[in-house]
This record gives sequence, C-alpha cells and structure tokens, in this order.
Amino acid sequence: MIRVLLADDENLIRSALAALLALEEDLEVVAQAASGAEALAMARAHRPDVAVLDLQMPDRDGISVAAELATVLPGCAIVIVTGHGRAGHLKRALEAGVRGFLPKTVSAPVLTDVVRTVRRGGRYVDPELAAEAISAGDSPLTPREADVLELAAGGAPVEEIAARAHLSPGTVRNHLSAAATKLGAPNRHAAVEAARRHGWI
Repeated sequence: MIRVLLADDENLIRSALAALLALEEDLEVVAQAASGAEALAMARAHRPDVAVLDLQMPDRDGISVAAELATVLPGCAIVIVTGHGRAGHLKRALEAGVRGFLPKTVSAPVLTDVVRTVRRGGRYVDPELAAEAISAGDSPLTPREADVLELAAGGAPVEEIAARAHLSPGTVRNHLSAAATKLGAPNRHAAVEAARRHGWI
C-alpha cells in the first residue's frame, strides 16, 4: 500500500484528488493539508511514501515545502501539481528533489501512475513543461537578485527589503537595477512580472 499526503489550499480540488486516489487498491490517502506548514506537520506525523503538493499555497510555495520535506523525510517521494507551471518552476523543483511535476489538467490515470512511478524511484515530468523549460533556458538572475526581486514583489519600499534581506539600501537598489536590466524591464515592477512569467521567482 502506497501512503499518500495531499496538500492543496483549494478544498474542492484536494477532496476530489483524495476521492480519485481512494479508488485505487494500492493507494491510501493518509493525510491532507491546506498549507505548506500543515503539509510539513502532517508529513512528520504520518510519514507518507509520496507527497502530492500544490505549487502555490497561501503561506509558501510547494517547492520550498518540498525542499524542507526532502530533509525532514528523505524517504518520501514528492510530486508537484500546478495550475500554471513555468520553466523556472520546473528547474527549481528538480533542484529541490521533486520527482514528479505535472499540471492539474492531467487525467486521474496519469496522476495515479505518477504516484506509483515516483514511489518506485522513477521520475515524471510533464512533456510540455519539459519542452518549455528547455526552450526558456536558465534564469539570468543571480540567486541574490532573485531573492531581492521576490521581496520587492509586494511593493515593499527599499528600506524594508534591505532590512528583510540583511543588506544596505544601496545594495538593494543595485540588485533591483541589475535585475531590471537583465530582464529588459523599465522598472522593478515590470521586472517582477517578467521574472514571475518565466518562473524565475
């Protein structure tokens, strides 16, 4: 029996997934979560074989949850499902140890096959997302520029970003300027949009 954890902040989707997986004789949904923090707590409590995580959750993204889960529960195979996958998301997910990456548009048989595949130690990446990732190439941003740009996404002033990133305001301005230049954006707001569009933040 493959023990599965489901994490998605949309109750209807999570319940539907749980019902679909419950139809399979070899799969058992042992826990459900509506946030990243809850997913980690449930994983510690129930020690699932496979965690199926939504990419976008209210408190943190599925990729950061996956990275922490890989440390806390290294035997758990992780699958990310997303409503809007981007090339950068796929690359970050694979770096975090995710073994499956697929859109929410896949059929139930594909999802159940992916759960079994990752449990056996295999990988599955949606072919369209994989092709997009190859054509998009790597992010031009340094990790620090990406971090600063992500902190700027909410419209925070430079001083607040500097405090949160433990940098001087001047260094934050330099990083924002460099990121905007690399992305061909006229300002930091456009740079944030461009980086998000590619999944680089």
